[in-house]
Amino acid sequence: MDSTKKRKVSALRVGTVWLLLAVLLIVLSLTAINVGSAGYSVKQILTALFSSEKSTVKTVVVNLRLPRLILALLIGASLSSSGAILQSVMRNPLADPGTIGVSAGAGTAATTILLLFPQLTGSVPLFAFGGAALACFLIYTMAWKGGVDPTRIILSGVAINSVLGAYNALLQMLHSDSLEGVLAFMNGSLSGRSWSQVHTLMIYAGIGLVLSFLCIKSANTLQLGDEMAKSLGVNVSVTRVLLSAVSAFLAAATVSVAGMIGFVGLVVPHISRILVGSDYKQMLPTSMLMGAVVLLAADTLGRTVVPGMEIPVGIVMSVIGGPFFLYLLRKRGKMIGS
Repeated sequence: MDSTKKRKVSALRVGTVWLLLAVLLIVLSLTAINVGSAGYSVKQILTALFSSEKSTVKTVVVNLRLPRLILALLIGASLSSSGAILQSVMRNPLADPGTIGVSAGAGTAATTILLLFPQLTGSVPLFAFGGAALACFLIYTMAWKGGVDPTRIILSGVAINSVLGAYNALLQMLHSDSLEGVLAFMNGSLSGRSWSQVHTLMIYAGIGLVLSFLCIKSANTLQLGDEMAKSLGVNVSVTRVLLSAVSAFLAAATVSVAGMIGFVGLVVPHISRILVGSDYKQMLPTSMLMGAVVLLAADTLGRTVVPGMEIPVGIVMSVIGGPFFLYLLRKRGKMIGS
């Protein structure tokens, strides 16, 4: 089979994957907007969406369910993009913003504001990004030794994650009377979110996703290895820092709105890589689409699996992502031992 035919087969495969994900996204969106304590028919929902008349159905659908749906899509796309970029920086499919401490930095900053300076709650997105940026700075400072090595970055991230986790636990213990809102934040939840959070995230996620597309060439170059990248005239250390900053920005944006949601940035890019290959021109858009699908499915599952009770999406993702992470560790261990 010649190279042209191979490219056509590859394009067909990618197109098929994108089409299937788009169909899944539409089906899940209709399901999510229909799920709730008050059951409405599709006709009632469509009427509420496109009618100018005020009604209970319109209030529930437009003010409660639709913002939640949009947030799930934006957060899923942002977290998966963040994880995909970080995996190129580390050259490791087990890297994601949660496992190396970037999300913990954002979460720690946001938790500190919520518990100690509640009057600054409106500025949580900025503080979350500051926390993520500080965590990145500490990780790279600890990992720097004549350059940046991916293994040292991961180990430094684990250490930062541990320290910030202890700080968060202490902070919650000292302010146990003010934990109601913070617990939902730490578990990662989309419950009670409104259009104000949608507007905030649309700005930050929009900027971050555009930046992630600008990182495609650099991400592909880093995958070639440090020596090859240097031979192509790339400053590897600077490129890693810039890509890490974009990843931190995306992670911080999601943390500031929905709290700590793990494993999306780990699971989704890995599956996308299996489906469409490791070229970020195809893999990154696939990860965005699949991230939106996965997070929306997890949130809908958390709202329906236990009647009369809502399980935060962060917990659902941990239940799904934990075993998948162990599977990846076992698989990589076999590859290394072979």
